[in-house]
Amino acid sequence: MRTDPPSLLSLAIDSALLHISSYSDLSFLPEHILEDLFLRTLRAGKLNEKILKLFIATGKEEILSLIGAFNIQCVLTPVLPTISVRDDEVDIVIAAIEPDLTSFLEEWRAVFSRFHLIIIKDPDIKGELKIPGGFNYDTYTKADIQQIIGPSNAATFSGYSCRYFGYLLSKKKYIISIDDDCIPAKDTKGIQVDAIAQHINNLLTPATPFFFNTLYDPFCKGADFVRGYPFSLRNGVSCALSCGLWLNLADLDAPTQALKPELRNTRYVDAVLTVPARAMMPMSGINIAFDRELVGPALLPSFKLAKEGKFRWETVEDVWTGMCVKVVCDHLGYGVKTGLPYVWRKERGNAIESLKKEWEGVKLMEEVVPFFQSMKLTPAAKTAEDCVIEIAAAVKEQLGRIDPVFTRAADSMVEWVQLWKTVKTRT
Repeated sequence: MRTDPPSLLSLAIDSALLHISSYSDLSFLPEHILEDLFLRTLRAGKLNEKILKLFIATGKEEILSLIGAFNIQCVLTPVLPTISVRDDEVDIVIAAIEPDLTSFLEEWRAVFSRFHLIIIKDPDIKGELKIPGGFNYDTYTKADIQQIIGPSNAATFSGYSCRYFGYLLSKKKYIISIDDDCIPAKDTKGIQVDAIAQHINNLLTPATPFFFNTLYDPFCKGADFVRGYPFSLRNGVSCALSCGLWLNLADLDAPTQALKPELRNTRYVDAVLTVPARAMMPMSGINIAFDRELVGPALLPSFKLAKEGKFRWETVEDVWTGMCVKVVCDHLGYGVKTGLPYVWRKERGNAIESLKKEWEGVKLMEEVVPFFQSMKLTPAAKTAEDCVIEIAAAVKEQLGRIDPVFTRAADSMVEWVQLWKTVKTRT
């Protein structure tokens, strides 16, 4: 089959495409040649931010029309945020599972001392809280919980769930919560990690849940969007939740920890990524931060096991909460990030004994995950509170018949939203 050789013009445009990154001006080109060069650049996957600006700078109407037709948007080059957060915009919420916080707070002094702390004492522990000087904090005990929300609701805030009382009382935009068995981690260079700064950075920079970037978070230093990433999605969306990780004692479930008692997490992965839309995840409350104004009501204490204990692997309340807040974020168009920052988690508990308490939760997760994966909220749900109420109704209808724990969870979710509104009205 005979084919005609390429024209000199076609060869010239091919050559221009090959060297296009070295050009500083294209405005001298005739419009029909410029249009052909633009389309070939697009097909070759070479249309990056710099080259797009080069075409836009020509001011040629046909080029601008093509850019509009393909819905290509010129966005700012991803950089670390220049917007600073004032220290008084952040609350650090600490669930005091042990009364003596001296060692914990001394380890975190360099990071925590700039911020206001809300310390909630687990209503079930005895003894006075021991808190070293030099911190700006408010403490709340069982008596405070009963006074503010009434004795009938106080049981909701026992164990690790006491932290939610801090979420309820905070008036700040950003809330960060780190378990009291964690200390600052060190990165691969031996430098102590500022977990607060990294969490705030995660929340301030956009998330990209609708298309996965294979270089992870494009807004991290040294990263960018990869070739083929749609320009129309590069602005990203607001990040509502930052889920940090842990070195040493990983957040494993009791069966895994019992089978692998010597397993420790020693891998420090210097990366942040956005959890894709419609993908569920087992959030851990060990090391998290969130934008209270966007999703505060969706972080809620509602799923309680009958034999729930005082160690992470004896609970699933944060796992349930994570799936609730992920559904809310997907519906409202917010993003969730995971990865940095790391904390160092100390040894605590006996996995064999904990297995007796958590096994119920391990089994129930097999029902919970498919439920949340298929969850779709209605357009009428426009706020986090609306979303939680819709999720609660679906939990009661679809899961309530499987186990009464789900009915109790649904009722607790509705009560939490009512409590959230009541407390916010008072303040």
